[in-house]
Amino acid sequence: MGKIILASSSPRRADILKQHNIKFKVIPSPYQEDHTVTDFSYSFVENLAYNKAKAVVKLVKEPSVIIGADTVVVLDGKILGKPKDYAEAFEMLKKLSGRKHEVVTSIAVINTETGEEKICSVTSKVEFEKLSDEQIDFYIKNYKPYDKAGSYGIQEMPLGYIKNYEGSLENIIGLCGKTVCEMIENL
Repeated sequence: MGKIILASSSPRRADILKQHNIKFKVIPSPYQEDHTVTDFSYSFVENLAYNKAKAVVKLVKEPSVIIGADTVVVLDGKILGKPKDYAEAFEMLKKLSGRKHEVVTSIAVINTETGEEKICSVTSKVEFEKLSDEQIDFYIKNYKPYDKAGSYGIQEMPLGYIKNYEGSLENIIGLCGKTVCEMIENL
């Protein structure tokens, strides 16, 4: 099958693959994401994951399995991306406060030897407690969530921020390892 390559520089995704005993190397995708789209659709997120993987295919010389992924936070049918500054992070967390939203991770796996491609999306739900402005301020100042969709990482949230979640915790963090393993096995 060849080497497994993660087309992402996300340390969280790398940790998840390691926890599933997947041996891989990292080649960050040079693909530039479109941040202007705010309406959610599975096809949009799946295209992002696919394009990230496809951009790395051109960079490898030996047979490989490329894994591309993209995670979005969805509230009321709108994508909450990565915040560009404190004000945007505060606004996003204020919108999520006391509400349930979805976290969707799309995964694309490409076998460079056979040309076979698989794309899959995993959806989980997260419900926040009602957060005070002080809690939001504390979280942003102490955890600096500027590289995270929706302005938060569930794995680092202090007690009292998340009411509950449904589905795969790994998916909410950024990559459902079980799904990746199944996709690789089915190539």
